[in-house]
Amino acid sequence: MNHRLSLLAVPALSAALLLGACGGAPAASPAATPTPTPSPSPSASPLPSQSAPAEETAGILSSFSTVDLDGNEVDESLLEDYTLTMVNVWATFCSPCLGEMPDLGELAEEYADQGVRIVGLVTDVLNSDGTYSEEQLDTAREIVSATGADYLHILPSEDLYGLLAQMPYVPTTFFVDSQGRQVSTGYQGAKDKEGWIAAIDQALAEVEQ
Repeated sequence: MNHRLSLLAVPALSAALLLGACGGAPAASPAATPTPTPSPSPSASPLPSQSAPAEETAGILSSFSTVDLDGNEVDESLLEDYTLTMVNVWATFCSPCLGEMPDLGELAEEYADQGVRIVGLVTDVLNSDGTYSEEQLDTAREIVSATGADYLHILPSEDLYGLLAQMPYVPTTFFVDSQGRQVSTGYQGAKDKEGWIAAIDQALAEVEQ
């Protein structure tokens, strides 16, 4: 897969998930529950490549394949019918992640008729051997149900490890257009509903220019 993004090499599955932890996770199995550390306050530009020229950051999700929480295969075609897709990277142990998910569930419905989609990417569902942990998948499904965040949630795959390696904290959120090109800025940390409305509206205005 050819990303036009300077991606860091990830030598092992556990390393990719380690980098996706809320302030850092233990070096044990990615499926283990780490001791949460405080999530950073919401800030812009979490991806190292955010400051790079637009042509270098294009297509971060232009070609990938993975599965969703129910095991259904998904790829970049999930973006095609939407003007803007908001990708929220989260973990089951991260309280700030879970705290914003009810608002994200509401926003997914409220923006659907504006061509905006929200997709979750849950990071801590892998065993140390790279297989998916059924226990963690069940936990993630329970969280999605309990928080009303019933939009599409996808899982880490080899195609996504390089992207995850650029995200030292969860939640991290970024926006892409219908062809997987990054739009607007990205954000570290959780936001309230009004904060995400402002961010979505800004990204939507940029992609529609």
